[in-house]
Amino acid sequence: MPHDHHHHDHESGHSHAHDHQHAHDHNHPQDHLHSHMHQADVAAELQVLTAQFIDGFIQAKDKMSYLRLAGVPLEKPGVDGGLSLKLVDVKLTTEWQVGTASPSFGSRELSYLPYPGPMVTERTNMGLVYVSLDSKEVMDLRAFLYAKMEYV
Repeated sequence: MPHDHHHHDHESGHSHAHDHQHAHDHNHPQDHLHSHMHQADVAAELQVLTAQFIDGFIQAKDKMSYLRLAGVPLEKPGVDGGLSLKLVDVKLTTEWQVGTASPSFGSRELSYLPYPGPMVTERTNMGLVYVSLDSKEVMDLRAFLYAKMEYV
C-alpha cells in the first residue's frame, strides 16, 4: 500500500548548494510528504484487481457489457499500420505454483525449491484474444489493468 514519509534531511535546514540527485522531479518545500507505491505493493494490488476482474467477468450475465464498462477495447490498431484487430475470445487459464527456481551463485544450474502442499498457490489469469486476417494477439489482463492504474 502507499505510504508517506518525510525527507528528514530537507527538514534539517541544510543547504542545497551541494550536488545530489533525486529520482523524482518536484519542488522542495521545507516540510513535504511523498506518496510512493513499492513494487511489492503494486504487484499485490494488481493480483487483487485481476482476481476481482475475473470473478466479475465470470459472474456477469452480459459479458460484453462487462468488458465495455471496464474499458476493454473491442478493436485495436494493427501493428505497423496493418489491419485492425478485433476482440474475439476471452480465455481463462489457471496455474498452480508448485515451487520456485532462481539462479545459483557461481553456477548455471537453477536453485530449485519445491513447495510443500500447503504452500502451493493457484493463480487464474485472463487473456483477451484479438485477431485480424494477418495476425493474432493475446493481451494479458494484468498488462491491461497495470496500464489503467493511476499511481504507477
